[in-house]
Amino acid sequence: MLQLAFVNFKKGSYLVVEGQNTGDRFYIIQVGHVRLAHESNVPTDNTNSILGPGDFVGVIPCMSNHLQIESAVAMTDVVCISVRRDQYPELIERNTPVAMKIIRTFANKMRLLNENLTKLALNNVVSETPEQIFNSAKVYESRKEFNIAIYGYYQYLKACPFGPNAAIAKQKFIELKPKTKAVYFEPTPDLLRIYPKGTMIFSECQAGADMFIIQDGAVRITKVVDGQEVILAVLNKGDMFGEMSLLENKPRSASAIAHENCRLMTVNRKNFDQMVATQPQLIARLTTTLAERLWSMYRQLANTQLKEPIMKLIDMLALQMEKAKVNLAPGVSWQTDFTIQNVVDMCGIPQAQQAAAAYQFQQDDHIKIQNGKIFVPNCVELAKQAAFYRKQKAK
Repeated sequence: MLQLAFVNFKKGSYLVVEGQNTGDRFYIIQVGHVRLAHESNVPTDNTNSILGPGDFVGVIPCMSNHLQIESAVAMTDVVCISVRRDQYPELIERNTPVAMKIIRTFANKMRLLNENLTKLALNNVVSETPEQIFNSAKVYESRKEFNIAIYGYYQYLKACPFGPNAAIAKQKFIELKPKTKAVYFEPTPDLLRIYPKGTMIFSECQAGADMFIIQDGAVRITKVVDGQEVILAVLNKGDMFGEMSLLENKPRSASAIAHENCRLMTVNRKNFDQMVATQPQLIARLTTTLAERLWSMYRQLANTQLKEPIMKLIDMLALQMEKAKVNLAPGVSWQTDFTIQNVVDMCGIPQAQQAAAAYQFQQDDHIKIQNGKIFVPNCVELAKQAAFYRKQKAK
């Protein structure tokens, strides 16, 4: 039987503290108001920093099992319900609207963070119009990634059949079609879909309402700005993506590309509503997925504040290590699936600086290269170095 505890906080006391581990629980405010603060001065999502009854505190770190990403201070005497991570599935069964409020809040926050991250990483803002689909297609064609480019040209034509670049897109589609193995130009009712490596699942700014769960393989989430691809995440078996369009009914905020051959389960709005009603474990899993992604975005925003490319690269690799929940015990090593270029792309380092940054990174004592992939011989030392760089920035 679900038994939730009430917790009282006096005015001026901290509910959670940025950078600390406050355990496996989050709070639902019942009485009073709470102010959020990011003491590291990392620019975030510009959403409301004052919370009141019905709002949540500490959900992202709790559900992702990471350190707190912000501090929360009681502006008045506050009464909260304390929810442990292991109680969340039962809470969903008994109060689905609470879980859906958390998920929709996460989705909105993620979209805002995504926009801010793109702006800060590349000093630019992507126009969320169908022209961005065309621009992305041109970038992938220039990289000779024709399976991705042709999908983009098709989606542009679908969105803007009489757009300013429609004639070019049509010509490109006809030219590339015999050379490619792109799949699923149109959505299908198939519950399972197979995507060969290097094919596009959906394009940024494309309309769509399907969410995907990776059954096998890997998917990379990317954005293109100023002719450069930035990798936002590489997702693996069990991960979900595409949920923002499903939840918010807005165009895709990023592209999804098959990083390896992959098999995906599709979830549309109709079967999502059925799952919410009948499968609380799916909602718990989705909450955890979104929390992990939001926590990662906050860390990536901190990474954008580092000035030197080598600092960004070391910190970004440490972030991937944290995401993988590598055990930071003395002597532990880690064989990654990332190349030097993968990490350079994740940091959004300008094209003109990439070669020098990659060379400096490869020479760093904290990493080695084995079979073309990055190997970390001492995870504790890498984490310490990344923390040192972030601390230097905070001074």
